[in-house]
Amino acid sequence: MRAAEAAARDGQPRRYRSPHREQQARRTRARIVAAAARRFLDLGYAGTTMRAVAADAGVALPTVELAVGTKARLLKAVIDTAIAGDAEPVPMLAREWAAQAEAAAGAAEFAAVFARQLAESAQRAAGLTLVALEAARNDADIAAVAAQLVNQRAVMAAWLVDGLRQRSPLRTGVDREAAAASVWALMDPALFCRLTVDQRWSADRFRDWFADAVVRLLLPVNDHGAIDPTGMF
Repeated sequence: MRAAEAAARDGQPRRYRSPHREQQARRTRARIVAAAARRFLDLGYAGTTMRAVAADAGVALPTVELAVGTKARLLKAVIDTAIAGDAEPVPMLAREWAAQAEAAAGAAEFAAVFARQLAESAQRAAGLTLVALEAARNDADIAAVAAQLVNQRAVMAAWLVDGLRQRSPLRTGVDREAAAASVWALMDPALFCRLTVDQRWSADRFRDWFADAVVRLLLPVNDHGAIDPTGMF
């Protein structure tokens, strides 16, 4: 009451928050994102309209525009949700999987935790990311989103490399920049789709392949040619 009275004296409008309305808004946004994901995957960026997404989600077009803004922002929201697996405003590197990776004692274990999360995220987001990258060639708005996605991949690749370096030296002749570039390439969503769709790999097979490739490409070998994920040989 005192806060409301003080706000009235200051000439400021009273702010009222309704948990029910906030929950309803989150549910509406989730329906919009789910409807948009289906449209983008089936019809691509150019073939998806905000009006069609609104119809699929059972809401009015202004509701979609209020919730997400432009179509480019809608695709970004769809991809972000797919990568994370939820719509919570928690950065990927502040999530539980990252804490588990940080707790890993060895480089190989660290890479394995990263690979597990990468495979899980890629199952949901790789196809959608390719939609954005393809559309970026002809649309300036989505090109900005695509650039963000490419940069996000670079950030994650560098994080993995730095985590490896904390646990092991890199292979002779491989510096941080080269290591990050290698991981960035291995994380390409097009590669994930080629292997899991064209080659019919399971996500688990991709996970194991990625972890093994990182170790073999970046970590030192001992005198017998074996991989040494501890860097102790």
